Amino acid sequence: MSKNNPIIEVKNLVKDFPINANSLKKNYMRALNDVSFTLYKGRALAIVGESGSGKSTSAKIIAKMYSRTQGIVQYHGRDIDDFTQKQELMEYRESVQMIFQDPFGSLNPTHTIFHHLARPLLLHKKVTNKAELPERIYSLLERVGLTPAKETAEKFPHQLSGGQRQRVNIARNLAVEAEVILADEPTSMLDVSIRLGVLNLMEDMKDDGISMMYITHDIATARYLAEDIGVMYVGHLVEWGEVDEVLQKPAHPYTQLLMSAVPNPEKSIHDNLEGGRKGEIPLWTPESIGCPFAGRCLQAMDKCTDALPEPKEVAPNHFVRCFLHD
Repeated sequence: MSKNNPIIEVKNLVKDFPINANSLKKNYMRALNDVSFTLYKGRALAIVGESGSGKSTSAKIIAKMYSRTQGIVQYHGRDIDDFTQKQELMEYRESVQMIFQDPFGSLNPTHTIFHHLARPLLLHKKVTNKAELPERIYSLLERVGLTPAKETAEKFPHQLSGGQRQRVNIARNLAVEAEVILADEPTSMLDVSIRLGVLNLMEDMKDDGISMMYITHDIATARYLAEDIGVMYVGHLVEWGEVDEVLQKPAHPYTQLLMSAVPNPEKSIHDNLEGGRKGEIPLWTPESIGCPFAGRCLQAMDKCTDALPEPKEVAPNHFVRCFLHD
């Protein structure tokens, strides 16, 4: 789909977390610094980067699980902090749903799959009476490929595979007719053989007009699912744009290192960053300046440690924060 229908707009987002000042001599860690992106109807934005880069924090702020320190998050043009009344919050959380990494951890092992789907249908008044539940639940299970539906509905989470449990979680999102899905590493705990089925299901959700934020460290799945991509490093969005343009012509040294890691998926991104300088990932604080990647970048210049580069458009809808492109 085209970029005509922004659903979520994130502008200059900052998130600071308090830390143990005695051990680190700092009061706050900056998890996000001046991050901006937009989610569009029927499109997926992949956010990629190492663990601790701020990917999940961004999603949890959108989901109102965390408050923001600075910046703006808008839903259909309205600041989400304005949703203070109980009914408004209910409607927002109905529209903006999360899929978590662990498909078992988000399901109650003492309840059947029928219960897990009945609860959101009743809570969000998607059925007028309980007599409608079986038909709606079986329809949802069939939609996510869990058949025979009646047999699946009677099972408990431990009786399903990881991929099946993740499909149940997706069915819960569909049950409340979510408009935005924030998917936090939804396939990373699944066997490689069943990841494709879950990704195809998410692709079908986009065809239904659902907007998606897909958080991952796996560039291959990002390329498969997403139309847009943002590359994060230590809370900074260092490069972003349309997925083919960014991945075929990576402009930031960090993105280039991520791409060099793709042929070896068995290692973590951090382990594959052998082309850069050795050293610890920096702890970013509100007082930190410069490019966060400067200490590991082979192309770093003196000014890279003095100021954070402004975004520069290096191609249509392809942006980078890097002094190499001034």
